[in-house]
Amino acid sequence: MKKLYPLKFKSIYKDKIWGGDKIKTVLRKDFSPLPNCGEAWVLSGVKGNQTLVENGFLAGNKLNELVEIYMDELVGDKIFRKFGNEFPILIKFIDANQWLSIQVHPDDELAKKRNLGNGKTEMWYVIDADKNAELISGFSKKTDKESYLKHLKNKSLKEILNFEKVKKGDVFFMPSGRVHALGPGIFLAEIQQTSDTTYRIYDWDRVDNKGNSRELHTELALDAIDFKVYDNYKSEYKRKLNETVNLVVSPYFTTNIIDINKSLEKDYSWLDSFVIYICVEGGYDIEYSDQSLKVQKGDALLIPAVLDNIKIIANSEVKILEVYII
Repeated sequence: MKKLYPLKFKSIYKDKIWGGDKIKTVLRKDFSPLPNCGEAWVLSGVKGNQTLVENGFLAGNKLNELVEIYMDELVGDKIFRKFGNEFPILIKFIDANQWLSIQVHPDDELAKKRNLGNGKTEMWYVIDADKNAELISGFSKKTDKESYLKHLKNKSLKEILNFEKVKKGDVFFMPSGRVHALGPGIFLAEIQQTSDTTYRIYDWDRVDNKGNSRELHTELALDAIDFKVYDNYKSEYKRKLNETVNLVVSPYFTTNIIDINKSLEKDYSWLDSFVIYICVEGGYDIEYSDQSLKVQKGDALLIPAVLDNIKIIANSEVKILEVYII
């Protein structure tokens, strides 16, 4: 069997009522014939939305087919035993040209109870944001189901939700159960569990070009919502050039940022997991097993678990999100 290598994938583009054009203008990804693009799924094992390999001898293969064939060599022994043939992480780029719906995702326990597969914990890395752009993360004051439903009915949810000003480089961890929404002018990378379950709570009374409102999931969302108020909703970190800095640690994924302007060697012999590199700024060459591959902004690279030694050669100042499961 031929040796595994870093894999690039063809993006899947999603037309959204709130989408814009930054996936084309910033990442140079052609989403035609869609009128706009809210989401580019760049690495996905979601059934019906699996990304296809675009480089090397495995080109044209679906992601989960590769997991089935290569098993622990691709994803790591522990991960294959836990998740089987379904790749456990979904990577997207999201361009919010308008407010997204206020929404929530179920946790693993509730998702299994409802035969939905996995729950959905996610995180956001802000690639760019307009001045005064905002998002919603959690509640700003103590509330409960009764109070929440009252505000929902009165269309006064904003009074109890936590709004955050957003700037380039910000990180937000969104555990399942946290009510959230992206505001206009935010462009980001999203890392999440493999799941496409979203409970839409409020959609700003918006209608499509046929005058139809999108479906709301008021009752389904109730048991999913975490009504607690937290001290801090933003994940703080300090930038360190030419070092790997941790952003998020969770049972579902660990994410670091590699911010470099030279060469950096990475040794993954200690790690029983695949690694994903998401290029969010600049471009670089990656060297592995006496071979090399060019990577540009917007690429998500899947590095198989069997590849222990990687060299990143920055062509400019480069920012890479490094994702794996411990």
